[in-house]
Amino acid sequence: MKVIVCGAGQVGFNIAKHLADQQNDVTVIDRSPELIRKISESLDIQALVGHASDPSMLAKAGAADAELLVAVTWSDEVNMVACQVASSLFSVPTKVARIRNQTYLKPMWADLFSRDNMPIDVIISPELEVAQALHRRLQVPGAFNMVPFVDGKVRLIGLVLDENCPVIETPLRQLTELFPNLQTTVMSVVRANKIFVPRSDDQLQAGDAIYIAVDAKMSERTMAVFGHEEKAAQRLVIVGGGNIGLFLARLLEDNAKTNVKIIEFDKERAAIIAEKLKHAVVINGDALDREILQEANISQADTIVSVANDDEVNILSSLLAKQQGCPRAITLMNNPIYASLVGSLGIDVALDPRETTVSSIVRHIRRGRIRDLYSIFEGKAEIIEAEVIEGSVVAGKTIGELRLHGDVKFGMIVRDEDAIVPHSDTVLQGGDRVVILALSEAVKKIEQLFSARADLF
Repeated sequence: MKVIVCGAGQVGFNIAKHLADQQNDVTVIDRSPELIRKISESLDIQALVGHASDPSMLAKAGAADAELLVAVTWSDEVNMVACQVASSLFSVPTKVARIRNQTYLKPMWADLFSRDNMPIDVIISPELEVAQALHRRLQVPGAFNMVPFVDGKVRLIGLVLDENCPVIETPLRQLTELFPNLQTTVMSVVRANKIFVPRSDDQLQAGDAIYIAVDAKMSERTMAVFGHEEKAAQRLVIVGGGNIGLFLARLLEDNAKTNVKIIEFDKERAAIIAEKLKHAVVINGDALDREILQEANISQADTIVSVANDDEVNILSSLLAKQQGCPRAITLMNNPIYASLVGSLGIDVALDPRETTVSSIVRHIRRGRIRDLYSIFEGKAEIIEAEVIEGSVVAGKTIGELRLHGDVKFGMIVRDEDAIVPHSDTVLQGGDRVVILALSEAVKKIEQLFSARADLF
């Protein structure tokens, strides 16, 4: 697939890397020679210095043959114009734009992004996506990630196993015997910084980070089986009153039992968000000031969520909060260098906003009957929700007959509202919604298998 990415910042870089790793033809445009030089040295792609909305630049980037344009520059207006030019002059079929200004997204202006006005096929709002990702993590205490699939009937849960986990050093095939009604599949394991699909005779170890697919109704019981019985947070302190902090506070305010406090350094911004929130308490001050943390009553808080614009502020405020008695810290980290330090620092959950944003874009370009997906472990694997349609390669076959050993794991099947744990002799039927983990090299194979036969020829 020919793809043009407008913008070589963190989001653009990671989208380009993800798509290039899967053998797509990617070209990146950015005004910054420094960013273009960095991306040229790091990735095997074409990179051009210029204005992303300039028709001559888009032509030079191959827009006439492109199937996808992703506009993620810092300017909403440049992103919108780039999509308009790509549509009007080059007939690019799929156009994705990052829109940060929430005014553009208000319901009263819904017609703005219609095909007759400004033809943008997919709008992403990274700050809102990250806030929703944080909210999901808070719904499953003890998990470092949670993503819903199949209209919320299935949950993908990421968790780390400690020495007290009841099922470590137990072959996975015995989990079904020990917990016959658990409705859970271990889909992947990250160990020693490498991801693999576990086999039935593999054993889990303390320190493993695993992803499981679980019937949503069984989430709490499943977490207990894997050694996590943390209680949901009811007293939260949010560090940073930017868009992410504001959106998260709004989501949390829907739960009357949740007490929310926000620490915002900028006085004017603190006043603005105080007006926009109904119940949350807004404190103007420095989250690295112990007195400010004490004013927020951090020692009595269940969780601190640090989402300021500075990674160092997020990390240090999280550590100070834990030092003063807050038991759990969720920390936003833009710089991947810090990710390897998370465990040793004592931070419970580190959220990488790039993972969320890349997933929100890639899910719209997968072919076949791919309903949803989520990219994990820096793009080395994808969790895919696919639909089985009559006439497809997989319809009427058992999972074992598909011969997808080693790099693919079927996690859960939803059939007629029922969640089913799949096995090698499970027959796939038309209408099934299937949640699958595929390592990056197997993603295209999954796309082909879940296409109608006509799509394959």
